[in-house]
Amino acid sequence: MSANNLAALSEAGVSIWLDDLSRSRLQTGSLVSLIKDKNVVGVTTNPTIFASALSHGEAYDEQVRELAARGADVDAVVRELTTTDVRNACDVFRETYQASGGKDGRVSIEVSPQLAHDTDATVAEALDLWKTVDRPNLMVKIPATVEGLPAITRTLAEGVSVNVTLIFSVQRYLDVMDAFIAGIEQARANGHDISRIHSVASFFVSRVDTEVDKRLKAIGTPEAEALLGQAAIANARLAYAAYVGAFSTPRWQELAAAGAHAQRPLWASTGVKDPAYSDTRYVDELVVDNVVNTMPEKTLDAVADHANLRGDTVTGTEEQAQEAFDALEQAGIDIDDVYDVLEREGVEKFDKSWAELLETVQAQLDKAKG
Repeated sequence: MSANNLAALSEAGVSIWLDDLSRSRLQTGSLVSLIKDKNVVGVTTNPTIFASALSHGEAYDEQVRELAARGADVDAVVRELTTTDVRNACDVFRETYQASGGKDGRVSIEVSPQLAHDTDATVAEALDLWKTVDRPNLMVKIPATVEGLPAITRTLAEGVSVNVTLIFSVQRYLDVMDAFIAGIEQARANGHDISRIHSVASFFVSRVDTEVDKRLKAIGTPEAEALLGQAAIANARLAYAAYVGAFSTPRWQELAAAGAHAQRPLWASTGVKDPAYSDTRYVDELVVDNVVNTMPEKTLDAVADHANLRGDTVTGTEEQAQEAFDALEQAGIDIDDVYDVLEREGVEKFDKSWAELLETVQAQLDKAKG
């Protein structure tokens, strides 16, 4: 397995973040190895990742027993277990964080998905997570729901670095960038050092193909079938063009001159869902400077082994990407409905994982209490 592909990806300006975290990954040194050998410079987590981590192995048993003895309830235990892992991961990445001037070495933790439609509660939890983890290289994940947008601004205004998650449409991404810029303006007015605030916007990729392809197959015409597998990459490329535009304005230039860092696009959901597609396509086709690609380890290994890297595959593709979307519309795809479905399902999926996480931990607590 060659790490040369991963080095080439990093050199092309793509920060490689791992889309996974667990206590055993921290304890076994697996995370340290990925930093050393696989060019990994950050970690993202979500409720599904933690639900999986806590349901496997015994790495959390001792801490659960201690918390049970102290009489902690299930919500407190989940908070303690997840923030402990994230804090420890932040410490593992401290060197990367310092070497990159705060750009990388980042670890993300998500506010409870149960709060996705509650602005005030999202802000309160985001600030609480920031204080609890207490590491400068933390990013708090806030979903890009309509209610999440003002929460993004308010959290950034408090000097907290934010990873905006569950972005599917370019229009919503434009709203996110606007919320980000407003947050940096407010942080500056509040007296925060804006050069210390970093943010990424997690634009989901593979799920767009999954939903659009399902609809194209249902339409079943040769024209529709010819468009299979085109939506996700075109969508992300249009998002990148929107990013370039949003951070070229005089409004942004003034903040940049004061030390602000542009909110980088992050390609999320880059594991391939359809076995008909190359397992590295959502990496190969989205190479461009100053982005993040967060990958499950399986995708990371596939990229190391057989990626088809050929330099920048995004710059100059906007027109072609727009043509793909025009063709999808002509074929009968209601793209706005696709985005609505994906956002709703995304929140529901994380909500379900959160419920499973609480269930798993409750069972461990009951066992610890004997």
